[in-house]
Amino acid sequence: MLLRRSYEKEIMDDFSIADERIDEALKELKIINELLGGNSVSNQGIKLLINETNHEKLTVLDIGAGNSDILLRLKNQNTSFEIFSVDINKRCCFNTKQSHPSVRIICSDVFNLPFNRIKFDIVHLSLFLHHFNEEQIKDILIKVIQYSEKGIIINDLRRSVFALAGIKILTSIFSHSRMVKHDGPLSVRRGFVKKELVKILDAMGIKNYLIKRKWAFRWLVVIKV
Repeated sequence: MLLRRSYEKEIMDDFSIADERIDEALKELKIINELLGGNSVSNQGIKLLINETNHEKLTVLDIGAGNSDILLRLKNQNTSFEIFSVDINKRCCFNTKQSHPSVRIICSDVFNLPFNRIKFDIVHLSLFLHHFNEEQIKDILIKVIQYSEKGIIINDLRRSVFALAGIKILTSIFSHSRMVKHDGPLSVRRGFVKKELVKILDAMGIKNYLIKRKWAFRWLVVIKV
């Protein structure tokens, strides 16, 4: 059975929420990412974009970053990362600044980034695009492609009844966050099947890309520029 894509807003999409509810949700999402292999998806994407023997400093623009947990974990393995963390939620920006002073913080809407002719090696979009409809996703990709020298990494959710059942069980047993209990299953319903991703990229005229199915119920999309 194929789930139709949902366009219902998640609680996390309410940017007026800037208190401990955000902290609790991000803490749990970090654990879920680690347990279900979400971190490794981004790592594989980076390896596809760069030569592993090349140890030059990489600048990574992390859009919709939360606390940039995925990239910070990878930075521990590769100190050549310089992370520029973008999030619209002020609580996320404050927490990242307090806990990781080496990260450059940009508290901004993706459509109003305060850059002028600045390029980053990689643009990273993890668990971000599913928050938007198809036309908004196209607008976002058009916006961020101009900032990337090497390419874009998209790490997002694969929509399926099995993924939905799994996240419902996981959050009902382990989650204490009302936000995660609500948004976790909804995020899966807002995720993608492959033909939807292909349709978006083809409609934009993007040719140099690859889409890989990853564990657990993830898509890795790498766009080379």
